[in-house]
Amino acid sequence: MIRPDLTLPIPEHITAAHFIGIGGSGMSGLAGMFLDRGIRVSGSDRSDSAAMQAIAARGATVHVGHEAANLPDDIDAVVFTGAIWPENPEYLLAKERGVPVLHRSQALHWLIGGRRLVSVAGAHGKTTSTGMVVTALRAAGADPTFVNGGVIASLGVSSGTGSDDVVVIEADESDGSFLLYDTAVALITNVDPDHLDHWGSREAFYDGFVRFADAASEAVVISSDDPGAQEVTAALRHERVLTFGLADTADVRVADITTEGPVAFTVYYAGLAATGRLAVPGAHNAINAAGAVAVLLTLGYELESALRAVEEFGGTVRRFELHGTRREVSVYDDYAHHPTEVAAALAAARTVIGEGRIIALHQPHTYSRTQAMFREFAEVLESHADHTVVLDVYGAREDPVPGVTGELVSGAFADADKVHFVADWQEAANYTASVARPGDYVITLGCGDVYRIIPQVLEALGSER
Repeated sequence: MIRPDLTLPIPEHITAAHFIGIGGSGMSGLAGMFLDRGIRVSGSDRSDSAAMQAIAARGATVHVGHEAANLPDDIDAVVFTGAIWPENPEYLLAKERGVPVLHRSQALHWLIGGRRLVSVAGAHGKTTSTGMVVTALRAAGADPTFVNGGVIASLGVSSGTGSDDVVVIEADESDGSFLLYDTAVALITNVDPDHLDHWGSREAFYDGFVRFADAASEAVVISSDDPGAQEVTAALRHERVLTFGLADTADVRVADITTEGPVAFTVYYAGLAATGRLAVPGAHNAINAAGAVAVLLTLGYELESALRAVEEFGGTVRRFELHGTRREVSVYDDYAHHPTEVAAALAAARTVIGEGRIIALHQPHTYSRTQAMFREFAEVLESHADHTVVLDVYGAREDPVPGVTGELVSGAFADADKVHFVADWQEAANYTASVARPGDYVITLGCGDVYRIIPQVLEALGSER
């Protein structure tokens, strides 16, 4: 991967920009905001996608595949995502020409331009939490600008340009770029050590969050329950810290959570109480909602009105998203790619399946994470799913590591009868269909391209007798 140099100067004026990796949900959203500003946009990605087609329909010039010829002659900046390779021909040509090459966080920083910024960070839950904050502000009558890491289902987009002074973004801690922003309100969902290939150590990872939070000009909203967040909170010097969660000491406390049917719960704050009900499943989303409510409290909203606004959230794409049902087997997709996220996704599924079983279709993400956490993945999948089908590793930006395959995960199961490793996707789809029974839930898990197997699974289910 390319490590961003966040010290590089950002051009004062940009009239034309080229996006390498424009098909990603975050990058396509960012490109859309450039179009909103009247900036000419071009871009490329390795494969076609709905996001590519949507941004092209808005006026961007897009290319499938990365080639030097894709780079226009008259651009002011190139924007890249850390997922591209250093040998990318468009990236290399831009550097050769002396065109400013900006990490996507730098481009977003340029767009924000000093407005009141809510930055949402954390190893898990930040896309959902960002969507909740954005939805709530809009439901309360505000019109924020926003950039999320996933599509907000009710809006059909991952980003939007609003007329208000408030900007809400999903801030990325994976490469340290969340430290670039001039954040007003920092929301930290959790501090579960990840991306240590960038940070180097658990201590450095925690220190990054401390710096991110202490730099917030107005307030810090942080989990009361997560052990890592507790460590960060203890190290903060900020004058206004609002904790949220299940702990009795939480400033915004969640209690009385019920998960049968819609998630219902009570939020307590400053001697007041309000009950809420969500359209998305899972006890973890009641806690995410409390974090979103806490953000609105720091922005001046009252508890009752803040919770009513958060209730309007209808989910984000690739977060427990139903794709279809065949012979009474429902097929869902979820972005979960860390053991904690997988546990939360499967626990949420468990609350809505009735008498059915959960069949997890897991695609390990990156060789480094798989090598470091294959035992944790196996433990979570074995304890939360009734049966697991493991695919091979989605390498993303990483080169293959000898011996690191999906078989590492399947081989770590205590009960070999509960797991099946299949590298070939069609074989995996056929096998999944063969073990599924009416009333079961199949759920794909991973932040790579595992969702692309869903049509094959649905077809296999339809032909299975």
